[in-house]
Amino acid sequence: MRFTDERSSSTHPNNRQLRADGYGRVTADAQADESACPGSLIVVSNRQPYRHEYEDDEEEVAETASRSIEVDEPTGGLTAGLDPVVQESEGTWIAWGDGEADFDVTDEDNCVAVPPAEESYTLRRLDLSEAAVDSYYYGFSNRVLWPLCHGFTDFVENRSNDFDWYRTVNERFADAVSEHATEDSVVWLQDYHFALAPEMIRESVPPSTTIAQFWHIPWPTALTFQHCPAGASLLEGLLGNDLLGFHVDRYAERFLDCVQRYVPAASVDRSRRIVRYNGTTTRIVATPMGVDAESYDRDARSVSDAAVSELLERYEISAENVIGLGVDRLDYSKGIPERLAALERFLERNPSWHGEFTFVQSCSLSRTNIQTYERHGDLVRSEVTRINRRFGTDEWQPIVYTEDYLSNDELCALYRRADVMVVSPLCDGMNLVAQEYVAANVDGDGTLLLSDRTGAHEMLGSHALTIDPADIDGFASQLEAAVAMPSHGRQRRMRTLRNRVFSGNLEWWMDTQFDWIRRVHSERRSDTHRGGATRGTVSGAVRDRTSDSNSGQTGDSDASTEMDSGSNSNSGSNSDSDSDSDSDSDLDSDSNSDSNSDSNSDSDSDIDPPEYTSTV
Repeated sequence: MRFTDERSSSTHPNNRQLRADGYGRVTADAQADESACPGSLIVVSNRQPYRHEYEDDEEEVAETASRSIEVDEPTGGLTAGLDPVVQESEGTWIAWGDGEADFDVTDEDNCVAVPPAEESYTLRRLDLSEAAVDSYYYGFSNRVLWPLCHGFTDFVENRSNDFDWYRTVNERFADAVSEHATEDSVVWLQDYHFALAPEMIRESVPPSTTIAQFWHIPWPTALTFQHCPAGASLLEGLLGNDLLGFHVDRYAERFLDCVQRYVPAASVDRSRRIVRYNGTTTRIVATPMGVDAESYDRDARSVSDAAVSELLERYEISAENVIGLGVDRLDYSKGIPERLAALERFLERNPSWHGEFTFVQSCSLSRTNIQTYERHGDLVRSEVTRINRRFGTDEWQPIVYTEDYLSNDELCALYRRADVMVVSPLCDGMNLVAQEYVAANVDGDGTLLLSDRTGAHEMLGSHALTIDPADIDGFASQLEAAVAMPSHGRQRRMRTLRNRVFSGNLEWWMDTQFDWIRRVHSERRSDTHRGGATRGTVSGAVRDRTSDSNSGQTGDSDASTEMDSGSNSNSGSNSDSDSDSDSDSDLDSDSNSDSNSDSNSDSDSDIDPPEYTSTV
């Protein structure tokens, strides 16, 4: 029988202390009453927070009539979390304008005031040509950086011109930032689309401007990173930041490994997680991102029995069955074929569960114009069909597979009803789905199976059932343990999981990010006022520290040259950029301090993860 637990307060920890080493929580109590951002905030992301679209079909409107325009607003995740912060600071958000009507509402500088009702801040849009999007986004970002950072080196496609376009688009974003930045500005870049931009921005903004970035996907080991085209250039670009954030310690440590190996001129202080390079000090921090737990809790509690019944009837699922659930983008990193193999093994070993257990796999189509993704989708669908033919009957299908769009209410209904949630990526920066499930599990009797290759495992792994997604027999055994677990065991585990998700929620993550930003912003302004080193010059003290830090390094002196040997850094990158020039007048998508205190941040920093293989 399901029950409702009394969860503890969902407020974020109120005693987060500043630490100088880049570990754990970082808030000073004295700053509690300050505004989130210490200066004028400029957010840079690939995806925009507001999109303007035409409400009607162009063919249905008379030539003389004006077309009505609607606004798509943020509904969740980081965009929704950042939006009120930018509103409060009356700042600027710079992003790719991908809406059909986006540039019909902007001024001559491609700017529009948002949100539509309040007009609290400026949204600056960049108009990218199809060639730019294909090479910068679908090319280098998602054919090189995405597979590389997730350990799929066999899937890396280094097409000609992709890196040139990636650099060109980074330059255009950097130029847009420079037009809006002031001495007191804080620039906050989001994710892997902008690895080159920080260095470009640093060279064009006032010295006191603070530049920060959060890298939302994993960072690979140094051995994997050696396969990156123009890898040293990417590292040097990221070292233009004052603050660089990752989800968990091991990603931060791997980044430092790569800097030591491939940027020999950099001075790396491992104990403090600080890198000094070319006159800039970059602080590396690890802060696991959370979700809006209160929202998922509230929405799940509002789900009616009728809504759950309608959802089960739609997909022909018996209300009496034990239900397993997977919710993923249709991406090769999510481990869906391995999950299906484990389900097949579970069904082989447990005929008594035939007709009594149903697994619902919800997939969102992703990057379908990349052939690797198309082949992966075909593989997943064919495996579902094969397994259902093997075990299914006229009355029961073991796997219900859907690519339907699910509203937030429908998703919360599934989260609340699911007895077992399976999150089994082969590699994932954080994975927010695991946290969403926990936050929406208001009855407190669900079980989470969680891959040890996710960032979320460091936060939730002790009270989830840990799985190695590549160990099919072990995976199946954990499925067996989940469906057989007694009620008190499920409740005990879920209580702890919910406490952690509510303590380390999105609000906590945002507060922690801005605590660090305030700190480095204060340090940069102090250094500037004291006449410290500026970009492009290295002071004697920094030069001495660089010499001391690298005194024990051997054999890597030519690593930077070696890593960039496959890239073209000449002006040929601009040969196609004129296609954007006339239209440019100027985000895709995962704690407690005690849960991280024992994390073995160095355990795999020098060990290459297993090469992932796939039949796609």
